[in-house]
Amino acid sequence: MIVVFDAHCLLCSGSVRYLLRHDRRRRLRYATVQSDAGRELLQRAGVDAIDPESFVLLDGTRTWTGTAAVLRVAHALGWPWRLAWVAWLIPCPLRDALYRWIARNRYRWFGRREICFVPDTDDAERFIR
Repeated sequence: MIVVFDAHCLLCSGSVRYLLRHDRRRRLRYATVQSDAGRELLQRAGVDAIDPESFVLLDGTRTWTGTAAVLRVAHALGWPWRLAWVAWLIPCPLRDALYRWIARNRYRWFGRREICFVPDTDDAERFIR
C-alpha cells in the first residue's frame, strides 16, 4: 500500500510521521506529490497530480481518496485504529465534504513549508522517490 501525500503541508507531513510511528508491521510505503514517482503514481491512478486533495492511497490497481483512503489506512494500522471503521456508518457525501473542507484549508490552518518532508534514515527505505 502506498500513501501519496503533500510534503509541503504540515498536516499531511504530521500525519505521515504518525503513520511511520504506528505502522508496526511496516505495511505502508510513501511517495510525495512533489516527487516524480508520486506524480507518476497519481497519473497512472487517474488522480489529478496538480491538486490531489492531500493524500491518496494506492493498493495494487485500486485507488482511494478522501475519507475512504483515511479509513483504509487506519484499517492497515490494525487495532485500535481499526475502530475508526465505525465512520463508514456516516454517509460518504458528509464524510467527504468534511474532508474536502479540511483539505482546502489545510495550509491556512496548519501551515506550509517550502522544504519537503524528509524522513529519518530508519524510515527512508519506505519512501518511493
